[in-house]
Amino acid sequence: MENYDLLNAIILLANFVIVPALSYGSQLALAALGITLVYAVLRFSNFAHGDLMAFGTMIAILITWLFQSWGLTAGVLPTALIALPFAMALTAGFCLLTDRIVYKFYREQKSQPVVFMIVSVGVMFIMNAIVRFIIGPKDRTFFDGEKFIIKAVEFKSYTGLPEGLSIKSTQVLTIVIALITMMMLFYFLQKTKMGKSMRAYSNNEDLALLSGINPDRVVMITWIIVGMLATIAGVLYGLDKSFKPFTYFQLLLPMFAAAIVGGIGNPLGAVAGGYIIAFSEVMLTYAYKKFFMYLLPTNLEPDGLMQFLSTDYKFAISFIILVIVLIIRPTGIFRGKTL
Repeated sequence: MENYDLLNAIILLANFVIVPALSYGSQLALAALGITLVYAVLRFSNFAHGDLMAFGTMIAILITWLFQSWGLTAGVLPTALIALPFAMALTAGFCLLTDRIVYKFYREQKSQPVVFMIVSVGVMFIMNAIVRFIIGPKDRTFFDGEKFIIKAVEFKSYTGLPEGLSIKSTQVLTIVIALITMMMLFYFLQKTKMGKSMRAYSNNEDLALLSGINPDRVVMITWIIVGMLATIAGVLYGLDKSFKPFTYFQLLLPMFAAAIVGGIGNPLGAVAGGYIIAFSEVMLTYAYKKFFMYLLPTNLEPDGLMQFLSTDYKFAISFIILVIVLIIRPTGIFRGKTL
């Protein structure tokens, strides 16, 4: 079996690094896209985005529980996928309501972006309180259906290898749904009349208004898309891990890091930044001892865990990458603010 040590090492890496990072990166990319759209079109950093994700996920959980009480499920797939479109619609409506009650006033006053940012912090606390009041602060697990597509035991039995590969259905669903969502968003922005209007409004508001573009309609569509993206990202993250309101607040740092690293305001940069942050966090906190045990001779096998950083410092990695990028290339990998 020594001849298969390299294969075992690759399987091990796929199991604990590649697949989890792809899944987590897809979730961050969707979240960063929402932040990027608000920044590019509405011109402020929305610190309430994490709690907007929590709100959308809460709605999806409540509808999922309702469907399950009716005996309505999706079979091997999570019931949350049936609830997702309803949650997206309600969250988009909540975004429009928030804009009408809060942000519209400051937009009419031509307030500075920093004012909007401060206001978004207030909205963040209100959203967090609403979610905690309705569903509570505890962990909520709403996954049902088939948990694994590939199980480690079955993989070992089939291949005869000592290292087993296990892939959760939520990981595959996350990657597939995220890719479909991103492609639909890019198509909308590049090919549709409304998408082109949003890009024009983002690039030059005055020229866009002179061209006859309705700013209120652009703002409305932007909030609808942001609410839908936040719900999809939040539900996929909740299915893959579990739902706890405060977790989504903690995700603000990696989400903003992803948006800024890629180039805030640039959708393509948001996607790239999401995967960069995810792979950095997972790769730098993984213990490589067993991986090197497969590759190195017995006398050179490592004694320690071969771990760069403890998982406790996971979010610190996002912060470090963010600082480095801001120092070396403030505009991000892709030049920011270009829908």
